[in-house]
Amino acid sequence: MPSVTHEALVELFKNRPTLAAEMLHDALGQPIPAFTEARVESSDLAEIVPSDRRADVIVVLLVGEQQRPAMAIVVEVQLGVDPDKPYVWPVYVSQTRARHRCPTWLLAVTVDAEIARWCARPIEMGHPGLTLTPLVLGPAGVPVVTDAEQARAAPEVVVLSAMAHGQEEVGEAIGVAFLGAAAGLDEERRAVYWDLVLSSLNAAARRTLEAMMKSGYEFQSEFARSYVAKGVEKGRKEGREQGILEAKAHDVLAFLEARGLEVPAEVRERVLASTDVAELDRWIRGAASVGDARELLATTGS
Repeated sequence: MPSVTHEALVELFKNRPTLAAEMLHDALGQPIPAFTEARVESSDLAEIVPSDRRADVIVVLLVGEQQRPAMAIVVEVQLGVDPDKPYVWPVYVSQTRARHRCPTWLLAVTVDAEIARWCARPIEMGHPGLTLTPLVLGPAGVPVVTDAEQARAAPEVVVLSAMAHGQEEVGEAIGVAFLGAAAGLDEERRAVYWDLVLSSLNAAARRTLEAMMKSGYEFQSEFARSYVAKGVEKGRKEGREQGILEAKAHDVLAFLEARGLEVPAEVRERVLASTDVAELDRWIRGAASVGDARELLATTGS
């Protein structure tokens, strides 16, 4: 089942048909033909591909009064390694090319740098000289949007920017830029996009933006409620684990100090910095007797 992040990225490219062409040209430096309209077409490729297989988004760039197809772009959102994709992606490209009778490119989109590298691997078709090398938009290629005017002109781009860079220090500036653009969106897109931006930011940036709201902000879309719920649960789990580590580290130090042993600063720092529960448990047992405690001090301070 597609994840919330996957569906959110797909919606961005559907809601802004020019986004695929903009990212190919602006982010990846690819030449795009002049066009008068970008249109999202049916991604159902059941003529060749089984009915449960379909591209995420197919965009056709049209030109002239007759709306002649100048280029088609198959957009595939990829959030994990899928061994089937090197086999079905060429089918998506060839079938789209046959349907629209125009050059067709494959654009893989991901918010994970490692998956971006996987997506970029050339697909050898087996026929001499026939190799499909996907064009990949990963986090490194997504522009950092902090300008309010740019955000208003292309809200989907600033949402994509938040999803790619929201955990970085620049996350707050991206969120503020989107906040200025939100008023120009219809109610549904504003709710979904703002939830996505807010849930993509680091904790400090999120607190700043929430404080900027006139009243308490509640997540309005099912998209983000599900997305954030997972993040909250992950945060709670990490918090519990961190609490266990801190408690055990303080137990080690308390045992040593209770036996009248001086704890050097470097030993204290090493104990408090430990992220290994088993190691801390060994130190607690070692600190329980005077002999072991002295040996523990010597080994942990090295």
